[in-house]
Amino acid sequence: MKHLRSINIVIIILFPLILNAQKYTINGFVQDAASGEKLIGASVFDSNSGLGTTSNEYGFYSLTLTAGQIDFGVSYVGYTSYIESIELNEDMQIIVDLDPSIELEEVIVTTNRPRDIVKSSQMSTITLSPKQIKALPVFLGEADVFKALQLMPGVQSGTEGTSGMYVRGGGPDQNLILLDGVSIYNADHLFGFFSVFNPDAISNVTLTKGGFPARYGGRLSSVVDIRLKEGNMKEFSGSGSIGIISSRILLEGPIVKDKTSFLISARRTYLDILVRPVIRAVNNANGDNGTAGYYFYDANLKINHKFSNKDRIFLSAYSGRDKVTMRNEYDYINDDSIYTEQSDYGLYWGNVTSVLRWNHIYGNKFFSNVSLIYSNFKFDVFENFYSYVNDRKVSAYEFEYYSGIEDLGGIIDFDYYPNPNHSIKFGGKYLYHNFKPGVTAFSSTYETDSINMEFGNEIVNSSEFYIYAEDNIKIGKRLLVNLGLHYSAFLVQDEFYNSLQPRISSRFLITDNLSIKAAFTRMEQYIHLLTNSTIGLPTDIWLPTTKDIPPQESYQTAIGAAYNLNDEWSITIEGFYKTMSNLIEYKEGASFFEIGEDWENKVEIGDGLSYGAEFLVRRDAGKLTGWIGYTLAKTDRFFENQNDGEPFPYTYDRRHDISIVAMYKFSDRTDISATWVYGTGKALTLGVARYASFQEGGAHPFYYDYWREVEYYNGKNGFREPAYHRLDVALNRHKKKDWGEQTWSFGLYNAYNHLNPFYLYFGHENNSRVLKQVSIFPIIPSVSYAFNF
Repeated sequence: MKHLRSINIVIIILFPLILNAQKYTINGFVQDAASGEKLIGASVFDSNSGLGTTSNEYGFYSLTLTAGQIDFGVSYVGYTSYIESIELNEDMQIIVDLDPSIELEEVIVTTNRPRDIVKSSQMSTITLSPKQIKALPVFLGEADVFKALQLMPGVQSGTEGTSGMYVRGGGPDQNLILLDGVSIYNADHLFGFFSVFNPDAISNVTLTKGGFPARYGGRLSSVVDIRLKEGNMKEFSGSGSIGIISSRILLEGPIVKDKTSFLISARRTYLDILVRPVIRAVNNANGDNGTAGYYFYDANLKINHKFSNKDRIFLSAYSGRDKVTMRNEYDYINDDSIYTEQSDYGLYWGNVTSVLRWNHIYGNKFFSNVSLIYSNFKFDVFENFYSYVNDRKVSAYEFEYYSGIEDLGGIIDFDYYPNPNHSIKFGGKYLYHNFKPGVTAFSSTYETDSINMEFGNEIVNSSEFYIYAEDNIKIGKRLLVNLGLHYSAFLVQDEFYNSLQPRISSRFLITDNLSIKAAFTRMEQYIHLLTNSTIGLPTDIWLPTTKDIPPQESYQTAIGAAYNLNDEWSITIEGFYKTMSNLIEYKEGASFFEIGEDWENKVEIGDGLSYGAEFLVRRDAGKLTGWIGYTLAKTDRFFENQNDGEPFPYTYDRRHDISIVAMYKFSDRTDISATWVYGTGKALTLGVARYASFQEGGAHPFYYDYWREVEYYNGKNGFREPAYHRLDVALNRHKKKDWGEQTWSFGLYNAYNHLNPFYLYFGHENNSRVLKQVSIFPIIPSVSYAFNF
């Protein structure tokens, strides 16, 4: 009995400790109360213990805590915080609905909170919301994702007005552009002046420039992760815009309330419709019967169905195309017969993508995402001539050149939350690539005789896959480390390439408002982009790694600091050093359109080096929001057979790059915004001097002595264009209506009319050879009308 009594006493003493050690898990989703849209990166925490986590890319969270009384909270900028006292004595699932905050109306909704930037282990990452993108001054009334990202430090723009992105010395092919997890290979409309993403359909945009988590791979320089809205689960709604050159519309709503939703958006230019009658009238006045036109469109579709709180499927699709056409027709009469000569010229390019995704929760701590993905990019140029006699076709000549890349594959990702000190992600991806590196089709017909030919580079099929694992590890109260490993492989032409890529990024808290960060990444890229021009023409060709062309590779190291000032301002400074190898360029004088030689014999392989510092001051709360960004960087290329084997500046090496962005909200009805950018001029190869060279004719009687002028070049890309700078301003007027809200937007692109160079060339004035500049964008006013209901 004494032993039993002693045991009972021990149990009574230890019971509170045993109870205190018991742990339970709360999981669920964080979503917008009005639409059911999932909120990415929301803070989920227990204010008593100070432990917490964040919602993932699909709004899911899981937090394991010690049993007992907790103060469970969820916060997201621009939304009213959720706080609830809970007696935690079992596993729980809580779907958290957050209401947009009336008090914080002026806040731009974004996950770039100063406190989160300081505390996150991730560095070199920027997040933008659609509201922020649309608040910026725009070109021709069109809000643009890439033009907003170009205003961030470390991101350079290409030629004047274009939406190309050059991140930390990399090329446009080194950006992994994901739309709902699917690669977009050509992200430009209108020859690069707009990106293909409709801002009305976007939920979130995240740019990662370095310190890449292990879940990303396949590109060297950046990841642009764009997430589409899921579709309103609560009520039918819509938005749209009418601008100078295009209009767009978005509709979303429940098919079955709180169960199934849809989203559909579309955008199209109408310059072709407006200009075609004018072109036809001018041609008719000149005796010609012809016309020309250009347009682009894009469309998004998304279906979202919830089987239960543990299972959900999504089907999303995107289609976009640009098309340029020209048609001429000439009629004449001879010997009582009507002869007609007709010619058609054109080019078109576009993307088609689709993804079927299934989200599932296993238990309380496991979240999975399984996706089937498809992507197709095609570029096509054609030229056709037809002859008719009395409406009877007697001859035809048809020429077509096309290239592209098609992907089919699958992705599986897992999120595992064992405890608040670990957040683990692991998974894999497989892609089957079909490369069409350039095929020419030709046919000629006369009466009943015909010739058909097809020639060019062979189609190349390849397989790419990777697996990865990463863990966000909290070590003590001040150190947070994201440690990961990414293994990738590529099978092409019986050649097997593989790569093991370590990833590490870390944060050390000096104070609650100041942290230092460091990161190291190795990246491998198995595809190349062979570039024909510096403007946004889609004639650039996607090519695979082959037996003779190895994969691109980079190593990047970064170190920086982040500071939170009064929970309103964030200040970050980062330095980076990046090496790149196995880059490709055309050999001197080579062109992809040359016939009779394989493309691999027209290119050479080289290296790249980029290093610099980036500075960003940002404010995302209050009536005045915006940022100041500055980049000091240097980027070189090295190719053995170029520039006498010496390093030379990359075309888009920009020593200094400054962006100042300001948005001010006067009231609920009026807000203004302005951006000012400055950048060192683009590097290019131009003769800097000329001299006369005497050439002896030799002994042959038909040869003679002569003088010729020789151009002197100060090395490849040894000349700099004039510095680029521009001011854009915008005014937005909002008005509530019974049916919703309308907004009139007025803007000035290049407000002080500085003529920036589009390209330079040598011309003549007063019998002297002079360098001339072509500028295509003076001050350009714009107006657009937007609505939502």
